Amino acid sequence: MGAYCNEDLTSLPGYSSGAPANELRFSKHVYDNVHGNIYLDPLCLKFIDTEQFQRLRELKQLGVTNMVYPGAVHSRFEHSLGVYWLAGENVQKLKNFQGMELGIDNYDLQTVRLAGLLHDIGHGPFSHMFEREFLPKVISDSQWSHELMSVNMIDHMVDTHHIDVDAQMLKRVKDMILASTEFSQLKRNAEKRFLYDIVANGRNGIDVDKFDYIVRDSRACGLGFNFQFQRLTETMKVIDNEICYPAKEYRNVHKLFATRADLYRTVYMHPKVKAIELMIVDAMVKANSFLEITSLINDPSEYWKLDDTILKTIEIAPDPELAEAKELILRVRRRQLYQFCNEYAVPKDKIDNFKAVTAQDIICSQKHTSLTLKEEDIAVSNVKIDLARGRENPLECINFFKDYDSTEKFVIPEDRVSHLLPTTYQDKIVRVYAKKPELVEAVSEAFENFQMRTYGIKAQVHATPEKKKRRMM
Repeated sequence: MGAYCNEDLTSLPGYSSGAPANELRFSKHVYDNVHGNIYLDPLCLKFIDTEQFQRLRELKQLGVTNMVYPGAVHSRFEHSLGVYWLAGENVQKLKNFQGMELGIDNYDLQTVRLAGLLHDIGHGPFSHMFEREFLPKVISDSQWSHELMSVNMIDHMVDTHHIDVDAQMLKRVKDMILASTEFSQLKRNAEKRFLYDIVANGRNGIDVDKFDYIVRDSRACGLGFNFQFQRLTETMKVIDNEICYPAKEYRNVHKLFATRADLYRTVYMHPKVKAIELMIVDAMVKANSFLEITSLINDPSEYWKLDDTILKTIEIAPDPELAEAKELILRVRRRQLYQFCNEYAVPKDKIDNFKAVTAQDIICSQKHTSLTLKEEDIAVSNVKIDLARGRENPLECINFFKDYDSTEKFVIPEDRVSHLLPTTYQDKIVRVYAKKPELVEAVSEAFENFQMRTYGIKAQVHATPEKKKRRMM
């Protein structure tokens, strides 16, 4: 990010003129490599210039992905600034075109910007890996979520730093952050309900959070993309309290979800990325009882100290209790990874009743051999890739309009657009890893037996390469 620069923002589009005049001298801007100049209003700066927000610099946006895609070293910090900016730009565009009709004011603009800025403040080390992979292994039936933690962190920041912010604005900010989660208490007919769909859209998944990370992650990993979020933000319109899009943008909307699915398949769920994640999770699980990592997750005054540097903390600690965790991290450093054996896509007719495969399932499928596998020899990754709505078509939740004079919204049936669009919207992939190279052959054979026993066929596309089976430590 570029250096902060003083800037008079009163003449800039999107600036919240509701800020007191004597605070204008604190308005600053940074240069972002995705969106260009991002102008920071005085209230948001009060949150940015705290140790809790600056912590986001130490949280990589894509966790351990940079160990496979070296350029993926961007952090939650720049992503949060990007979402802040796009959120404000979206509200400003609606204000410019429908402001009188919708009653959008500077108070709304400030609220949505603040929600965009703080929506990820509750993320843990290595982002989603922390809550989806690590916590379930150390806390049974874990209900912890980074969105709920974000809400708690915001309250803590306001109290600790005595930030003067309107109580109703703060409540709306927290409602916007929770809008796409099961914890949302929003009603469909809430006043200015459309504003709650800008940062985290629980209705149809089109939001500025995706706009930012899809572009930012694609660029960082050197991947191309053909989705143009600007076309959507320039042409959107609110009808019946909901943001709708021109019917002609149907394919562009589809590209949003398709590009996200491609990123999941090629980047976020890359087999080697998952191998490294599995090893880091195992290391953190082994270190948890000594470092008491989970004791911090419900206390914002301590939680902000937890970030990706947890690995270095384990590595340099002299304590013998951390020896096993240190050994796993050393293996990651030396590229002695868990060995990917094989994978298969769950057959389409079996997805509805699919139950996550465990290491024990694979163990129970091994035949009589000289090598007896143990549960701790195997790691299984159950991967889900979808278009943001599970098995549902996300476009069935999106309303379109005919032209700018239209006052009616409608859903477009997919068969009216193209017969080349997918008819299935979710993949479930089962991957198995051997924790030691000399176990690849035995694990691969047991995995094949499991497929035969479960489906009556070998669902995997390719056999495990013989050279991989013969690889030794």
